[in-house]
Amino acid sequence: MSIFFHEQLHRTPALMTKLRDFPITVCGAGALGANMSENLTRSGFGKLRIIDRDRIEERNLSTQPYYRSDIGAYKAKILTNSLYRALGTAVDGRSQELTPANAGKLLAGSALVIDTFDNSGSRQAVKDYCQQSQIPCLHVGLAADYAEIIWNQIYRVPSPANDDVCDYPLARNLVMFAVAVACEVVVKFIATEEQQSFTITWSDFAVQPFNG
Repeated sequence: MSIFFHEQLHRTPALMTKLRDFPITVCGAGALGANMSENLTRSGFGKLRIIDRDRIEERNLSTQPYYRSDIGAYKAKILTNSLYRALGTAVDGRSQELTPANAGKLLAGSALVIDTFDNSGSRQAVKDYCQQSQIPCLHVGLAADYAEIIWNQIYRVPSPANDDVCDYPLARNLVMFAVAVACEVVVKFIATEEQQSFTITWSDFAVQPFNG
C-alpha cells in the first residue's frame, strides 16, 4: 500500500504523478514554511527544496514542526532529515540566506517558488528574481489575525518596519489554516494552472479572494 494511499483516493493518479515530479522551492522554514514543506511532502510532492538560514529556538516549538532536541540546529537540515525519516523523500535543504546575489543559484530549476520569509529584504529578492525569470511565485504571510496567499504579479512586499520584531502574537491555528489554504492553492495551480489569491481574517474565519 502506498504511503499516499488516502491522497491518491482524493486526487487522480495523473495528478499525483504531477505532484511527485513538480520541483518546488520553499523559501523559509519557520511557522509557514516548515509546516507547508511537511504538508506538501505528505501530500505526495517529491521534489522539494527548502531555503532558510535560521537555527531552531525554543519559542519556535509551538508553531513549527520541530522538537526540543532540535534546538540550536539549522531548520532546513532538521526538516530534510525528518521528512526523509518519515516518508523516504529526499528534500534538498539549504541552510543559507537568500539574497539578490545568490537568488539565481538557490532558485534554479524551480517550477514554482513559495515565499514564506519573515523579512522584507528576502521577500523582495524572491519577488524580483521570479518576476525577471518568469517563475511562478506564491507569497504566503501572516500578521496578527490576518493571513494572505498572493501570487507574485499582484503581491506587494510589506514595509520592513517590523522585520526585527521577534515577539509578536501568532496563533498556531491561524498558521495551520493558512498552510492548508496555501497548499491547496498550489495543488490547484499544478492541476489547472489557475492562480488563486486569498486573504484570511481569523476573527470571522473568512477566506476571501484577492485580486490586487
